[in-house]
Amino acid sequence: MASMLPLLQTALELGLISSLTVLALFLSYSMLNVCDLSTDGCFTLGACVGAIVALSGHPYLSILAAMGAGIISGFVTAFLQTKMGVDSLLAGIIVNTGLYSINIAIMGGSSILNMNKTRTVFTDMQEAVKGGFLESQYKLIVIVIAVIVIAVLLNIFLRTKLGLAIRATGNNPDMVKSSSINPVMTTIVGLCVANAFTGLSGCLLAQSQKSVNIDIGSGMVTIALASLLIGRTFMGRKNISLRIFGVILGSFIFRIVYTIALRFNMPAYMLKLVSSVIVILAISGPYLKSKYPVLVRKLNLKGGKKNA
Repeated sequence: MASMLPLLQTALELGLISSLTVLALFLSYSMLNVCDLSTDGCFTLGACVGAIVALSGHPYLSILAAMGAGIISGFVTAFLQTKMGVDSLLAGIIVNTGLYSINIAIMGGSSILNMNKTRTVFTDMQEAVKGGFLESQYKLIVIVIAVIVIAVLLNIFLRTKLGLAIRATGNNPDMVKSSSINPVMTTIVGLCVANAFTGLSGCLLAQSQKSVNIDIGSGMVTIALASLLIGRTFMGRKNISLRIFGVILGSFIFRIVYTIALRFNMPAYMLKLVSSVIVILAISGPYLKSKYPVLVRKLNLKGGKKNA
């Protein structure tokens, strides 16, 4: 049991960091009804920008810089959709592809950045709690603070007039147009805010593991989607506060599944398949559940006919 505690703590830390990206997808996919496939590139962008700014000696400015980079990425994606007539899925793919080259350029042509001797928000927290009973949880403290702040701000934002307009845009864009609300503006704002969360998530992961590689964001959109759907399964479509909590819970559960897979010595290359299977189960689960009573009735009828 004692050997499982470090694994559970790591799963909690990674799950909470990922939950920021899941909250981004919650805003864009669930609220705005836009499937943003630029998530992988935007996550890496946040990690790269955050790492470069932290390496220059500004760990706290790196957080703002990563979120700012995410906002720019979200704006470009939204601009392609709303002003250039590009399909939302294709816009995400285009931005994601372009960000690969941009991220390499930000990293100075290298595919890896080492931050072992760099001051970060985590090393500052480590110094602050040194010698205390929370000394070994310094990473968790930083991540929990970040997640609570973002979750509270998102909860407040979605209850504002602009937030309600974004939710309405996702539910019924035609009604929004007739209500004198500009769906172009709500789409741009929604994607900018969502990608700011994704950039922050990448920045925190980079500073947490003290390194960045060009593939750090690979598969994040699948992980985030799986976590989002798991959270929806637990919390359904209740009020916003519970749905946000469900998103965070889903992210942690997903990481627990990853941890269990690793404990069974599953090869690292199989984890992508695990992600895909979880997404399939999360998407098809409600449908199969709704069909279960019909299947039972059919089996009972067939059994009755045979007995007759």
